[in-house]
Amino acid sequence: MKYKGSCLCGEITFEIEGEFESFYLCHCERCQKDTGSAHAANLFSSKAKLKWLSGKNKVKTFNFDGHIKSFCPNCGSALPNFQFDGKLLVVPAGSLDSDIYLRPQGHIYFANKANWDKELEKVPQFDQLPKDE
Repeated sequence: MKYKGSCLCGEITFEIEGEFESFYLCHCERCQKDTGSAHAANLFSSKAKLKWLSGKNKVKTFNFDGHIKSFCPNCGSALPNFQFDGKLLVVPAGSLDSDIYLRPQGHIYFANKANWDKELEKVPQFDQLPKDE
């Protein structure tokens, strides 16, 4: 399987060849900080290959005591990186332009979830930014 991905501004593009072994939604405090959201959504593979198609030299990587985030310095988008001495490819699900057919397999570090992350399926849903009335 081949997946294509990019950052928001399009300066950095990449391709993943291979299968993902797992897909988790991580609620740890570090993932909340680096996504600015309730959780990170990451795909994991010990066998897939990452190929940078453009912008490889622009990718920045931040390592905070083992919590690793790669990103575009222009737009800030999260990008794939290798962890555990290069043995595990971690791909932010939102960075992929291709469809993902693997569903998240679970929530991890759920005890650390944001206090507002409750019953979000009950919050009104809109197809775009609602207009003030």
